[in-house]
Amino acid sequence: MVKALNNKPYPIRHYVKIMLFISIFALVVDLVISFASIFIVKQQSTRYLQDTANLYIRQINHDFSYINHYMGWTLANDESVKIMDTPGTDYVDYIKSSERVHKRFNELQKNYGQEYNFFFYLKDQDFFQNYAPMSLSYTEFQELKEQIVSLTDSKNVYETFYSNWNPILVQDTHYVINIVPYHNRYLICLISADDLVRPLQELDLGEDGFVSLVDAQGAALTSPGAGEAGAKPLEGVKASLFSLSQPRTTVTEGFSNASFNVQLVIQFGVFETIMIAQLLIMLLFVLLTCTLSVVMLYFKKKVLKPIQNFSENVRRIHEDSENLDFMSSEIIELEQVNSQFKHLIEQIKKFKIDIYEQELEKQRIQLDYMKLQINPHFFLNCLTNIYSMAQMQMFKEIEYMSLSTSKYFRYIFQSGDNLVRLEDEIEHVRIYLEIQKHRYRDAFSYHIGHEQELAGLTIPPLVLQTFIENAVKYAVSRDQVLQIRLTVSLRVEDDKPYAVIRISDTGPGFPEDVLDKLANGKPLDQSEGKHIGIMNTLQRLELLYHHRAQVEFSNPEGGGASVALTLPQPLQERRGDIR
Repeated sequence: MVKALNNKPYPIRHYVKIMLFISIFALVVDLVISFASIFIVKQQSTRYLQDTANLYIRQINHDFSYINHYMGWTLANDESVKIMDTPGTDYVDYIKSSERVHKRFNELQKNYGQEYNFFFYLKDQDFFQNYAPMSLSYTEFQELKEQIVSLTDSKNVYETFYSNWNPILVQDTHYVINIVPYHNRYLICLISADDLVRPLQELDLGEDGFVSLVDAQGAALTSPGAGEAGAKPLEGVKASLFSLSQPRTTVTEGFSNASFNVQLVIQFGVFETIMIAQLLIMLLFVLLTCTLSVVMLYFKKKVLKPIQNFSENVRRIHEDSENLDFMSSEIIELEQVNSQFKHLIEQIKKFKIDIYEQELEKQRIQLDYMKLQINPHFFLNCLTNIYSMAQMQMFKEIEYMSLSTSKYFRYIFQSGDNLVRLEDEIEHVRIYLEIQKHRYRDAFSYHIGHEQELAGLTIPPLVLQTFIENAVKYAVSRDQVLQIRLTVSLRVEDDKPYAVIRISDTGPGFPEDVLDKLANGKPLDQSEGKHIGIMNTLQRLELLYHHRAQVEFSNPEGGGASVALTLPQPLQERRGDIR
């Protein structure tokens, strides 16, 4: 009875009401979250920009302090300056002293940048000269000289300029100047206001945001920037809902020992755009919910009921039930699906049988290949070589031959994985070639090379050895020294990596009939026990890589035989198969 009450059915309009309530609730929650997110992002962006400005200002304050101290020390202690300020100084000594001072400030400019200009003024001698490469024109230099002379005549020169940086206007361009006096000697440092704030202009302040240098009265000292014209910046950042609709926020930071400030005007219009877009999305969501409710009411009888019947049939198919009852439906598509499902069941059964037979064929090929690799003739040759070495008391050679033979057969009898590391396969080939070199002595030489690291590359086991054995078996002779070469490279096509492995020798090459069959994909004659290794290898690659691996056989113009393998990378094993 309780179960029946818990499963009490409700009309579809009941679920529509629930959906509408959830939609309205989701709309309100999303609206609140949108406003909160915009406000938080806006606050964090402002804080980040303010911290960046503070960091830059601290660096500039440090530079200003050091430059001011350096100029003061130079005026008071540098012997070259004293010589230049001494009446009656010999002209040669005067020139040498001037060059030393010029060199000192040239080095200082290199440390702080070409934007800083340094000048030296001796009032008693009416001497005014730049002491580092300057960025001013001659007319600007003359006007600057006149202003410096005028400023140094003032009684407040110490109070106004000593250890203090002030703005100055030269030829309609604002500069920041520091004058260090010592008796009647003056050192001046000058930098353009635009150059001073240029690093801060790299910050992303929005489409119409900008950075400017302002004096104590708030007047701009820098050239008008993008979005600055007509701007009415807001002072401060107010943590209120009203601040979300404000298009700009102004952050003002001051320098120490300076009569000007940095002002960052931040444009936040992008956040208002995000908020409007969010509201439009929610409105669309409500509209879609209402439409969906109407559709559910209209198609309940025509669609939902037939789908339930079809779902029951699918459940029975999943349980492998033989008692399937495909009832006829008024919907043509569902009726067609019923008949297609009957056909699909038969196809699934047939597919399972094909997969089973394919797995058996795969295992048979692997067993044939392993039988082929266990070559008793090769094993007996190894034992015979070791016996001959023992008779000649070649103990080191016996140790090496025994260890190589052990590694060779250990690799052959390893686990039946579909893939091994390419470096392990190459090492196995190298061991095989070293064993054969003890047998054939100087009858052949080999070279193994690769363009890059082989880490991560994989290959089916014992694939390379098949082609290496053919080269040794059919190409080694006593008439000439055979050269065997194995190279590996990585190629990328359509963002997919491929391992390209090329095995070549300088032997007689493939017979024309064999090469023609291999090029046309025809099977080779295996009646006399020949070509078994090549055919088994091609079948393994076809089975493992599903038509994605390529093997090309050729006889180069210079003679010999060449085999090129192109294997997709990387591959992963899954349930005994390769995908």
